[in-house]
Amino acid sequence: MNYKTEIIPAIDIIGGKCVRLSQGDYGRKTVYNENPLEVALMFQDAGIKRLHLVDLDGAKAKHIVNYNVLEKIASGTALIIDFGGGLKSDKDLEIAFDSGAAMITGGSIAVKDPDTFLKWLEKYGREKIILGADAKDGKIAVSGWQENTELPVIDFISGFHARGVTKVISTDISRDGMLSGPAFDLYAEIMNSLPDVELIASGGIASMDDIFRLADMDVAGVITGKAIYEGKIDLNEIEKYNQKHA
Repeated sequence: MNYKTEIIPAIDIIGGKCVRLSQGDYGRKTVYNENPLEVALMFQDAGIKRLHLVDLDGAKAKHIVNYNVLEKIASGTALIIDFGGGLKSDKDLEIAFDSGAAMITGGSIAVKDPDTFLKWLEKYGREKIILGADAKDGKIAVSGWQENTELPVIDFISGFHARGVTKVISTDISRDGMLSGPAFDLYAEIMNSLPDVELIASGGIASMDDIFRLADMDVAGVITGKAIYEGKIDLNEIEKYNQKHA
């Protein structure tokens, strides 16, 4: 077992509350907790070091919305937060970093305005800028997954990797929130094509076995949300894993 792979819980925010969507559908929303800080503290108590925080309102509005939630979690915990959702302008990034984000994830902006994304990469550096490569049927999807493109995921990542991107989060939308197992074939293809990329797999995680299998593929990290909230993965299991990961 490769314990170098980091387990990264996700908190998705709508209206200041911790929610999960199914397959990116805003109409299929479950509210899990009205206090995201409470959830973040629970993760921290389990020995978790990093959090994936997504502003779903921001993704829809195309600008940062829930920065106050980011600020509360950043000031109330020691978690390293990567933040995404609707980051489209230099001002959005300033707000995100000023509110406590350690890293940001840009997906739609990288598709629709690659020059701005590359400018951010140059200004903040590859450790702070993550490429979001969200996929549906092997093609990139954007705008909170409301729009599909014809751009193959591998080509998309490869193009930005050539320009200096090292960190990538790839979510298979069809599996996200479905507890149906992750897109192992997609991640194997990315890892085989671009072994230097620090790939974080997201979407469909249903059990610790899924995480172990991805860890054996040497992905850098695994994002999981619904499996924790639905009790499919126990925080005690993550704590045991993290003790070996340390």
